[in-house]
Amino acid sequence: MFCIRGCGRRVAASLIKQHLASVRFGGDSAAPWTPHFDVVVIGGGHAGTEAAAAAARCGSRTLLLTHRVDTIGQMSCNPSFGGIGKGHLMREVDALDGLCSRICDQSGIHYKVLNRRKGPAVWGLRAQIDRKLYKQNMQKEILNTPLLTVQEGAVEDLILTEPEPEHTGKYRVSGVVLADGSTVFAESVVLTTGTFLRGMIVIGLEMHPAGRLGDQPSIGLAQTLEKLGFVVGRLKTGTPPRIAKESVNFSILNKQTPDNPSIPFSFINQTVWIKPEDQLPCYLTHTNPQVDEIVLENLHLNCHVKETTRGPRYCPSIESKVLRFPNRVHQVWLEPEGMDSDLIYPQGLSVTLPAELQEKMITCIRGLENAKMIQPLLSRQRYGVQYDYMDPRQISPSLETRLVQRLFFAGQINGTTGYEEAAAQGVIAGINASLRVRHKPPFVISRTEGYIGVLIDDLTTLGTNEPYRMFTSRAEFRLSLRPDNADSRLTFRGYKEAGCVSQQRYERASWMKSSLEEGISMLKSIEFLSTKWKNLIPESSISSGKSLPLRALDVLKYEEVDMELLARAVPEPLKKYTQCRELAERLKIEATYESVLFHQQQEIKEVQRDEALQLPKDLDYLTLKDISLSYEVREKLHLSRPQTIGAASRIPGVTAAAIVNLLRFVKTTQQRQAAMNRVPKIDQQLRDTDRLEESQL
Repeated sequence: MFCIRGCGRRVAASLIKQHLASVRFGGDSAAPWTPHFDVVVIGGGHAGTEAAAAAARCGSRTLLLTHRVDTIGQMSCNPSFGGIGKGHLMREVDALDGLCSRICDQSGIHYKVLNRRKGPAVWGLRAQIDRKLYKQNMQKEILNTPLLTVQEGAVEDLILTEPEPEHTGKYRVSGVVLADGSTVFAESVVLTTGTFLRGMIVIGLEMHPAGRLGDQPSIGLAQTLEKLGFVVGRLKTGTPPRIAKESVNFSILNKQTPDNPSIPFSFINQTVWIKPEDQLPCYLTHTNPQVDEIVLENLHLNCHVKETTRGPRYCPSIESKVLRFPNRVHQVWLEPEGMDSDLIYPQGLSVTLPAELQEKMITCIRGLENAKMIQPLLSRQRYGVQYDYMDPRQISPSLETRLVQRLFFAGQINGTTGYEEAAAQGVIAGINASLRVRHKPPFVISRTEGYIGVLIDDLTTLGTNEPYRMFTSRAEFRLSLRPDNADSRLTFRGYKEAGCVSQQRYERASWMKSSLEEGISMLKSIEFLSTKWKNLIPESSISSGKSLPLRALDVLKYEEVDMELLARAVPEPLKKYTQCRELAERLKIEATYESVLFHQQQEIKEVQRDEALQLPKDLDYLTLKDISLSYEVREKLHLSRPQTIGAASRIPGVTAAAIVNLLRFVKTTQQRQAAMNRVPKIDQQLRDTDRLEESQL
């Protein structure tokens, strides 16, 4: 047993309890205090809370280590969850009994489904969130989770032991060392460090070490990971200044109202906590040439933009927008931060200019001519932050690192950006950290099963050199991976394979699944001539020129027809399917995509056949003989270490010819292994025959 930093440092087991008992909060107060946990999660952000809660739901005694308990659930950037692609991730996290969707349903102040003009497969559930409410509700959930203990403390080092011979990796993690020298032992460790690994805050030309304004960065842990041999990169992000609500002229701006009714994020909620009429509006304004002028004239005062560190492509700073898209007007959404907050968050105006220039730029924008920047307790202006991340090609689809056994990465440490992407990785890392302790197979979601699978496959196969954000365009099978059916795709797997789903959620998903099957079967069984349907539903666009037989399911495909309209035309037996809003909407969606889903399912089966061809984990691509591969391809395969032929085919630069040769090699190896396995069986059969003949003689 050893530590990478401060070799030889030891803390006697008898002293560990004394060190750790100083500041401790627990959701499982009845659990005996011990320095040894099944799972230790480092970081109390959106990835960390999901990971800790998931591990505890799976039955593992879990410790969540965070700098400060009062920052658990803090929304450090924008006061919103969801959006196009991101809403899909939230639904999938919820299907696995994750936290963020339920907490958003208790904390939102403006619920809106984006992309309504397109099909339901790409709708994006989104909500403005009350920062204070979200933090309160998340802390209440975390601090009352059975088997989960929360501890304040900064992790400085990892405790490592000899690796397990049956698994790949140079070391095995067996605990962590805290800043005060105390240790905590664990069977699995999950790192969710966010922007804290060698974090550096930037305002204009000033730079200050911090993971977040007011919090110290994690230097020792970053050095440990680098010394272990992890490939480290550098990324950056930022936030906009906050504006006093009373200083904004909303009367001249475009007002955005919430949906009525509001659609909840969680499958187990029928409604959100607040009525649509009590929710707060958002407002839209735009930048102008004056903003561009201020940015361009002061680039010499902004080292954050001049740095070579890569920032987010799809949520860039206003400086990056002006440089990348000159002479364009950019949207600025003015979003409320809470029901009783006097702050407005100008979404789209992330900036790291010096304070006086931030204020000058803001007052150039329509509706903000008299705006005042406010950031209570912290700083008047906002900032950029630069931080270390690990090349995600160093982790497997279970999010376990290949270099260190039982060590898992989740969140921004893997190069992603966004609360939702962090939460999605957190729930998977927590589940697999727990399964690893129990020596069970990993819980892996493929890209044919969910957006979480797309996210993790993209990271582990392709890597990233800029903050990765989820979009619906990243998924090949969007029509099958919809927000409405995440429960039918993942809840049953989560319940049976991982044990992370509650009985209540499992029963709810089972009821919905059987109701959908029954409803679709009923809609298929009802059939009238088109002329009769036109008479029954005159407002529909059904053609009465030719009298053709139509099923009720076919009629439901018409845009203007929903289950309410169909049930009025045929009350018996369809009326009962309108009593549950969610069921009625999902029947409509199933009807909409019925014909195209059949073809997509065939495509999915083809991909799954490729994914079923597993590559041996111990393949040394650099020295592998009996296979024709260029050195460039060998290097790429060695770096990414794909687990299947399908994953290998998605690596840029790995040619089709290389895939064919790799496929041939795998099949030949499998056949050779199968033949070798048959030999002992034949020998055994011969020996059995000989013994039988001897006994007969």
